[in-house]
Amino acid sequence: MICKLSDICTIKYGKDHKNLDEGIIPVYGSGGIMRYADRAIYRKKSVLIPRKGTLDNLFFVDEPFWTVDTLFYTERDETKTIPEFLYYLLRTLNLGGMNVGTAVPSLTTATLNEIVIDLPSCAVQQTVADTLLAIDNQISNNKKINHHLEQMAQAILKSWFIDFEPFGGKRPDDWLSVTLGELCKTVTKGTTPTTLKKQFVTQGINFIKAESIMDNHSVDFSKLAFIDDETNTLLNRSTIMVEDIIFTIAGTLGRFAFASAELIPANTNQAVAIIRADKSQIDPIALYSFFIGGLHSDFYTKNIQQAVQANLSLSTIKALPLLLPPSKTLSEYTALIKPLFEQIFMNYVESRHLANLRDTLIPKLMSGELSVADI
Repeated sequence: MICKLSDICTIKYGKDHKNLDEGIIPVYGSGGIMRYADRAIYRKKSVLIPRKGTLDNLFFVDEPFWTVDTLFYTERDETKTIPEFLYYLLRTLNLGGMNVGTAVPSLTTATLNEIVIDLPSCAVQQTVADTLLAIDNQISNNKKINHHLEQMAQAILKSWFIDFEPFGGKRPDDWLSVTLGELCKTVTKGTTPTTLKKQFVTQGINFIKAESIMDNHSVDFSKLAFIDDETNTLLNRSTIMVEDIIFTIAGTLGRFAFASAELIPANTNQAVAIIRADKSQIDPIALYSFFIGGLHSDFYTKNIQQAVQANLSLSTIKALPLLLPPSKTLSEYTALIKPLFEQIFMNYVESRHLANLRDTLIPKLMSGELSVADI
């Protein structure tokens, strides 16, 4: 059935949340859940569409919610469309290309209402939605597993390095006070290619920016830029290697990730520090666990430098105080935590592959080029 978006749902404006009391209802803004309030603006499944800002950042909500005025929400005609299908359908559209704003990217209800779509029957919609949801549910499950594994790693680190539980509750005399710099072969940062009169390219060497590193310590491959081989050679100081820790030191501070083989070859700019463990002293995963355990947080927070934007210097990164147990003790600790992180990294890889599969399937299923039976 060929129809307009206005034929299957009503696009509504979100409202200000400041006068709402605290509660259990999620309040969505452009970046996700902002807080929890005592009232809902809508109680059925809905797709939230950005009104301003990053126009392709859609949300699917399957519980009562409130949304602020930077987002639209949808009230669908339940006889014509399945809510999950509507979400995936809207993801196939180039909403960013429908921008009507000037200084700030914006969408209007008039623009959205005129979108023409080819809508299959509700039965077909449900089948397509179920297929795509199965993929998204596995990705979500991997995130939950990783969160649990990180909590386990944090508990082990706290037991060994803060509470000293395996050692009778006190720091052993043979543990050394060291700095992060003393445990590393390299602590450096990158350069923006344009400062060398070099431009980004459409494909090539992965170039990591601060926005590429996620809060959950993964790398969002869709947010990587690319440089050519010549530029990568010129930026050889900031070539990233497998098992490096990459850490944001300008703008959004303190996001970090562990460089996997899948990410390499890669380079980065001056907003990201590269922390490379000296393997003769410490396993890279053990060093990474110090960051997962938050041993860096207070020290770096107290030593942020305020300039045009907040930043951390490499000297501050290197000066982080840490404890170094004897090699036998450190090896025992590493043996405990390593399987946890190996599983976390495997889940990252699986989730990326699943996301690529989903993103490949969505337009083909929506256009009818592919049916669920063909998968």
